[in-house]
Amino acid sequence: MSRILIAEDEERIASFVERGLRGNGFVTTVVGDGETAYTEAVSGAYDLLVLDIGLPRVDGFTVLRRLREARVTMPVVILTARDSVRDTVAGLQGGADDYLAKPFAFEELLARIRLRLRTDSPGTPDATVLRVGDLELDLRTRRAVVGDRSVDLTAREFLLAEMFCRHPDQVLSREQLLSQVWGFDFDPGSNVVDVYIRYLRRKLGQERIETVRGMGYRLLP
Repeated sequence: MSRILIAEDEERIASFVERGLRGNGFVTTVVGDGETAYTEAVSGAYDLLVLDIGLPRVDGFTVLRRLREARVTMPVVILTARDSVRDTVAGLQGGADDYLAKPFAFEELLARIRLRLRTDSPGTPDATVLRVGDLELDLRTRRAVVGDRSVDLTAREFLLAEMFCRHPDQVLSREQLLSQVWGFDFDPGSNVVDVYIRYLRRKLGQERIETVRGMGYRLLP
């Protein structure tokens, strides 16, 4: 189980990222300033750092530089409101493995984190294949298989299917699905989840996703 350090001083964003990552099986720790982020990161207790640039006490660029000077090779994904080309180049040249600007969609952050963890640990390919009954999702190739047939899913359909496969036989509310699949600025009044559930049922089988009235949806094994 991968351990993620989240260095973010805006409580709302930190909580959103932490909930999403925990919901996808990660162990998380949140810190709110650069000095603490550096101290935690050099401890060797984490597999990846999600790093904001605008941190108090010590900014993210300085944290990153100090980590690389200390020969800490842990992957670092920068998550920041500073979205200029100059800042992006500075972050990547400074040793970041990836750079994502706010506002952001959670599924993109999740995909980038998984990519960096897989790159860092190439010996664990089985962790990228999810199986529930005769449904199989390959997270590397983005390929879905039901029984002996391949199923073409759009990017959003695949992310929704992945969310269900990570929580088989568990009821997931519309709000959970909106938050984790559609991103940080989701509209809680949207019916997009219901629309995409219909798409998945057509492709994966009508009986595979159960509606639990008043609660949400559940993937049946």
